[in-house]
Amino acid sequence: MATPTKSVFATLMASSAERHSIADDVQGVISGSMLAALGITLLSSAGLLTGGVPGIAFLIHYATGFSFGACFFAANLPFYYLAFRRMGLAFMLKTFAAVAITATLSEVVPPALGLTHVDPLVGALFGGLVIGAGLLALFRHRASLGGIGILALYLQDRFGWRAGFIQLGFDCAIVACSVFLASPYIIACSIAGALVMNITLAVNHRKDRYIAM
Repeated sequence: MATPTKSVFATLMASSAERHSIADDVQGVISGSMLAALGITLLSSAGLLTGGVPGIAFLIHYATGFSFGACFFAANLPFYYLAFRRMGLAFMLKTFAAVAITATLSEVVPPALGLTHVDPLVGALFGGLVIGAGLLALFRHRASLGGIGILALYLQDRFGWRAGFIQLGFDCAIVACSVFLASPYIIACSIAGALVMNITLAVNHRKDRYIAM
């Protein structure tokens, strides 16, 4: 007969083709957050921006000098209620954990790597790819980095507006605001990084190719 300790451990580790175990989710959220933080470090070291809430956090960071991690964490706070309403408690808690880990690591990783300058085009391509891989890991474990995507889904459910157009509108507004803070070359590289990130997600994030949720 299994002891209570072994039963709890077995529950944490129980994984199947249809569903991740709790241990799987913990590993996935931590790994995805680490990749996202590394990608953000590359973008920040190159003076670049991106879309969504990370883009808003970059704008505040560049305009005020406040740390990116603090701006990113604070900018996500209004979206947790929507995450709970739209996706449920588990999604909200995992998203909160992912945002907190990413915000913390985005402050710890840059000085640890010692990066002082990254070429903008290199930072855009590699940063976009790494963030896309991080988001892919989070999405596959039913988590996210919060923000505009959740709001877009909520507005689609509430008013029937297309989530993709809402997301695009916010990203265009972020890029428009960046005109006051960045050169045309930096903006062009930032757009290239966002394209790489979204192509990575579009090609790889398909439920018909990935069963476990």
